[in-house]
Amino acid sequence: MPTPPQWRKSSFSGGGEGNDCVEVAHVCPHIAVRDSKAPARATLRVPAGAFGPFIDAVKSGQL
Repeated sequence: MPTPPQWRKSSFSGGGEGNDCVEVAHVCPHIAVRDSKAPARATLRVPAGAFGPFIDAVKSGQL
């Protein structure tokens, strides 16, 4: 049986219960992204190799 993904929240989750963010998990060979307010709904999966450059672009202000 496959191991369930280990979801992680951003360190910038906001105040309160920290539910206003996205969560990510490594689901080989992809990175899965979901809304922390609706974890049972659909997830977005992107190739792991594309996720790093996306995060770098966000951090640098390009996106």
